[in-house]
Amino acid sequence: MRNFPRCTAGLLTLLMVAGGANRAFATPLTPFRYEAQAQRHCPADTVVWLDFRKGIYYAKRQKRYGQGSNGSFACLEEVRSNGYRRSLLGVR
Repeated sequence: MRNFPRCTAGLLTLLMVAGGANRAFATPLTPFRYEAQAQRHCPADTVVWLDFRKGIYYAKRQKRYGQGSNGSFACLEEVRSNGYRRSLLGVR
């Protein structure tokens, strides 16, 4: 009975790791050259401009949306699930 707390802690750790395993997989990122292609790919989602070099994305209302040679259009949910962060600069 002395090992009961240790066994319980090990079981809880195992359940937390197993329960979080389904969140470890990201939705595959599909970059597009044109905005219309991205919108057809995800009609219910917002299209953003993804800057690969900086690791950030821009919304349509931002100055750098669609600018630069190191980026592509992509769906917001795919971008977020792959760990890219939102740009705070250039909001109009």
